[in-house]
Amino acid sequence: MATVDNIRNGLIDKILSIKNKDFLVALDKLITSSSSESDIINLTKEQKSMLEMSEQDIKTGKLISQEAMDKRNLEWLNAM
Repeated sequence: MATVDNIRNGLIDKILSIKNKDFLVALDKLITSSSSESDIINLTKEQKSMLEMSEQDIKTGKLISQEAMDKRNLEWLNAM
């Protein structure tokens, strides 16, 4: 598996060989938009409510295992 440095250097070499200005502008926008991962995401009132309900379920122990959920989903799919 390639290291991060190898991947980065390979990308730099490829970018240096690109002559198409429009392609480079699009690539710049892609890189710029993906580098802002730390942007604050504003949740809707409904999303906040769902998260609060999930937190309450966790506190009260209303949980099932992934295995149980998979079994339940398979049963539901087979019933269709």
